[in-house]
Amino acid sequence: MDVMDAERSSKNGVIGSIDLSSSESAVDLTGQVHQLPCCIKFDGPCPVSDYFKPKNSGIEVEGLSVEEAFFRGRKLKGTTVPLPQGYCGIVLEKRSHDKKDSVNMDEGDLNSWEINAKFNSITFWNHDILPSPDDTHMRCFHWFAVAKALHKPVTAEDLVSVFVEK
Repeated sequence: MDVMDAERSSKNGVIGSIDLSSSESAVDLTGQVHQLPCCIKFDGPCPVSDYFKPKNSGIEVEGLSVEEAFFRGRKLKGTTVPLPQGYCGIVLEKRSHDKKDSVNMDEGDLNSWEINAKFNSITFWNHDILPSPDDTHMRCFHWFAVAKALHKPVTAEDLVSVFVEK
């Protein structure tokens, strides 16, 4: 990348890369990824499993198995949802570079990421109310079907069926 390209890219956005080859060595977090209805202002290790202990409630709502847990004294109700077939969640970590190496690297190489962990399900939590297919987090899964339909190749039969008069 020459100087002009670097200047242009810094004005238009950030250049970076993700190393997908590291996915084989990534930790599997399936069953351990939770979307809590709160903000936790801490970024670092902590013994979460000592305090956050979800349990199956024995309740099923609209095909969703309900789990219960408490966080800072507040009751949470949630459900674990598998990601659609062909998809997986990933946790990225910024790749570290030596200072002496970074002098000769371009902007894209400095902003490189690698897969640290992966998961195939996520647990969504609500305060006090039962999870439902109408929850915001559950509705976002509808976009997978929309994306699939948008990116599906159009066949000759598809074109003919659109232009045939009835």
